[in-house]
Amino acid sequence: MKKQKTVYQFYRYSGKGIKAKREIPFELRFSSRLLLDELCFNYNKAFLEERINRSIDEGNEDSFLKLSEHYRHFIWE
Repeated sequence: MKKQKTVYQFYRYSGKGIKAKREIPFELRFSSRLLLDELCFNYNKAFLEERINRSIDEGNEDSFLKLSEHYRHFIWE
């Protein structure tokens, strides 16, 4: 697919200046979103594993069952 080119032409005028903003490319936004999603996913999964292991060590069955329900969303891979 050809990249679309945009040509800007500026004219001097009397009045308040306007700043032109450039949009971030889609590929960069998409890859950064994927990276952040993966980091959050791994952090939340590790946090839940730590809490599950702590509840097993303490013998707290109610906490274990509650946390294991939340953990099911992370192991569907």
